[in-house]
Amino acid sequence: MTLIRHFINGAEAGETERTGPVYNPATGEAHRTVAFASVAEVEQAIAAAKAAGPAWRATSLIKRADVFFRLRQILAERTPELAAIVTSEHGKVLSDAAGEVSRGIENVEFAAGLVHLLKGEHSEQVARGVDVHSVKQPVGVVACITPFNFPVMVPLWMVASAIACGNTVVLKPSEKDPSAAIWLAKAFQEAGLPDGVLNVVNGDKVAVDTLLDSPDVKAVSFVGSTPIAKSIYERASANGKRVQALGGAKNHMVVMPDADIDGAAAAAVSAAYGSAGERCMAVSVLVAVGDVAEPLIASITEKVQNLRIGDGTDAASEMGPLVTREHRDRVEGYVTGAAAEGATVLIDGTQRIAAGERLDENGFFTGISLIDHVKPGMKLYEDEIFGPVLSVVRVGSYAEAVELINAHQFGNGTAIFTRDGGTAREFEFDIEVGMVGVNVPIPVPIGAFSFGGWKASLFGDSHIYGPESIHFYTRSKVVTTRWPDHTPAQVDLGFPSNH
Repeated sequence: MTLIRHFINGAEAGETERTGPVYNPATGEAHRTVAFASVAEVEQAIAAAKAAGPAWRATSLIKRADVFFRLRQILAERTPELAAIVTSEHGKVLSDAAGEVSRGIENVEFAAGLVHLLKGEHSEQVARGVDVHSVKQPVGVVACITPFNFPVMVPLWMVASAIACGNTVVLKPSEKDPSAAIWLAKAFQEAGLPDGVLNVVNGDKVAVDTLLDSPDVKAVSFVGSTPIAKSIYERASANGKRVQALGGAKNHMVVMPDADIDGAAAAAVSAAYGSAGERCMAVSVLVAVGDVAEPLIASITEKVQNLRIGDGTDAASEMGPLVTREHRDRVEGYVTGAAAEGATVLIDGTQRIAAGERLDENGFFTGISLIDHVKPGMKLYEDEIFGPVLSVVRVGSYAEAVELINAHQFGNGTAIFTRDGGTAREFEFDIEVGMVGVNVPIPVPIGAFSFGGWKASLFGDSHIYGPESIHFYTRSKVVTTRWPDHTPAQVDLGFPSNH
């Protein structure tokens, strides 16, 4: 059985004192083993990153940019190889995995513009003979802790910007699908990144806590569930680190009476069931305004009749399994408990039937679920389920829809489907959510913007990737300069003034 080790200072390393299984979700087979890092191994990775820091910071911006240009080509040319690795450990279909790589490439392309992104500012003659300029300097060693659902894209969200800014990195990927992170580290190395700038440690809470407590780690980036995000934010910030910790979501999609019902239904199916709902931007709540619920549900029901669920390597499959058996059982628990809460189960995914065929019981498969008459207060509504479960909430008006969304603890993404520009503009203005789509069900910003939610979906002040990432991974330094002139020096005990 293949052992997945760590990648420290340019080479694979790792003892096998503690290990964990890595499953193929489509078969239920533990086909790989991952080494869990000890405290000493994590400290070794941190030390390697710290030692590589001065030379990498001193590397010219042009040479840094060259690494990203080469990396982009490697990723583009070898996307099928990387996508296959993702599918083998996560379970998502190959086309979805390739799409993930593509979105990761966006962030590499953004980082390649580091010469422009790292420009400071300059003002001359702020006082007689005095100039002021600012510079952006790296923070030092950065810890990046990433989730299972996007084992390529999210690491590239963090690592690309952090390294471009002159930092060095210790990446801790999910232990459920760690191979992609090792592949990325080797791709960076192939692209010319010096050893020690990017290190990967696999493991569990031991590895995470060591990163959070190390005085040599200056910043922490995290994506995962809200309880863990909150815990990481509190522990890391208490240790004096800057932190961005992105948490859970409950993304609502509002369908107005004037919307294209068929188009909205297609968007809802795609956004709710793509990647088996294991996306932090998946639509999990459909808010039907007025009388649209019945035709909308009818259209959705029709569109999912022939949805193909199966092994992600099968070209015919549109949705794969969930990542683990435990996660599948948790997701299905929400469906089986829905009726007792007063909801109506229209399509029961726990029966594990897709396109008339029963799904393989050995794999971590579940069917899609559609549940009507869901209301606030139900666990089904309040919790992040992270599976192919779409809840329908009926409201009477636009105002009720806005009130519903704004009252929820999460504020990651939302969408509205309407033909009315005034309604769309009002929604954009009113809604208390970090990312908004207008007739777009999954409003993930392109790489030139930044990604992040509000409320319990984000702990910290900075969103991830894009311009806000440059702010997060650098410290600003302001320099005030005066050069001697022929004016006789004078002592002045007053408070400095520019007037």
